[in-house]
Amino acid sequence: MLDEDEWASIAAIMQSCLGNLHRADTGKSLAETPLAEIYRPALDEYARITDFRETNPNALFHHRVSLYGPPCSTCGKPLRTPSATQCVECGPRKGAD
Repeated sequence: MLDEDEWASIAAIMQSCLGNLHRADTGKSLAETPLAEIYRPALDEYARITDFRETNPNALFHHRVSLYGPPCSTCGKPLRTPSATQCVECGPRKGAD
């Protein structure tokens, strides 16, 4: 999972990849260019930060810790959203012990 500073770095690289795509003449249409090729620098940075080689650039949008809630007080899994009150893994209400 990426903290907000790490996510800002990845997001800036992804934005740069789009800008570079508009300036590059690769001989391929956008439809013919795989997303992993377009976003290779962002995937490389993600691998550097996390030591995990993600292959789908769209997955990077879901690897932000701020999208999830705090850990469940019972099972420790993150709640699905910051405002969630019930754990989908084990069911107890947040804070109920």
